[in-house]
Amino acid sequence: MHRIHWFDQRIREGKYPNSGHIAEQFEISRRQAQRDIEYMTSSLRAPLLYIARHRGYCYEDKTYVLPHLYMTEEEQKVLKYLAYRYRQYDYDNGETIQRIAHVLDRFTAGNEDDTSSRLPQFELNPRIIQNFEKLSQAIKDAAKVDLIYLDDEGGPQHARMYPLQFISRYNADYVVVYCELERQQLMLRLDRLLQVQVLKERFELDFAMDMDAVNRHYTPRRKPFVACVILANPHAEHSWYGYRIVAQHELEHEVEFYDTDAFLQHLLTTPWISLKSPKWLRQKLMVRCQQTIERLQNEE
Repeated sequence: MHRIHWFDQRIREGKYPNSGHIAEQFEISRRQAQRDIEYMTSSLRAPLLYIARHRGYCYEDKTYVLPHLYMTEEEQKVLKYLAYRYRQYDYDNGETIQRIAHVLDRFTAGNEDDTSSRLPQFELNPRIIQNFEKLSQAIKDAAKVDLIYLDDEGGPQHARMYPLQFISRYNADYVVVYCELERQQLMLRLDRLLQVQVLKERFELDFAMDMDAVNRHYTPRRKPFVACVILANPHAEHSWYGYRIVAQHELEHEVEFYDTDAFLQHLLTTPWISLKSPKWLRQKLMVRCQQTIERLQNEE
């Protein structure tokens, strides 16, 4: 954390620091210094932008600030609960999970005598849990599955898939699958799976799939959606409340987004003048607003 604070301060001073500067300042390897930078982007959501001319980094969004790097009592309770759950794990990769539990215990050391504190109870969606169990078994047995899932526009789709593994991206959980129909790898959100049926039919990974590459570097194949929004004033930053601006002409801004529901919520809580496109997003927003108006009228 001390190295990250130092790196952040150098950026704000316009020094364009890089991994070599961290390695030299703290007498560590450049590889370890690069992991610090990767931690800032992946875990701390730092909008780091490499400037080749200066051979160093700056913040793409100058309003970014490092999150608070201390834990509240409630956060320690959550970690204690997670450590407890990981210690109960006795399946595949059990030794790795036990090491994670040991690390979490170190963050909550000294609180063992606090017997009055109740561990948090998390309410999970039973459908997601059930689908996760089915897919886990299918991955273990290399079994094909029939899936019914919601596409990006909210319509149900049916397809036969080969489930490969679970990953997390963009604050959501996904299953990586190989689709027979499209003959390519896809990433499906677990909360959008309506039905999972595990088949007796087995599959073999003989279609030139590099599973090691999937395990290390899998990213979504689909491109982000782009919304054209008219704002009241020109926006000088590269992002609009965290959503990347890819093009701008006077008050017209083209904004990238992946999660439709999250972006709809964003539109409901931020000021703007007009939503020019896409048409399907306008329609979804109109439906959501109309439903809210109808609920208010029913209350009156």
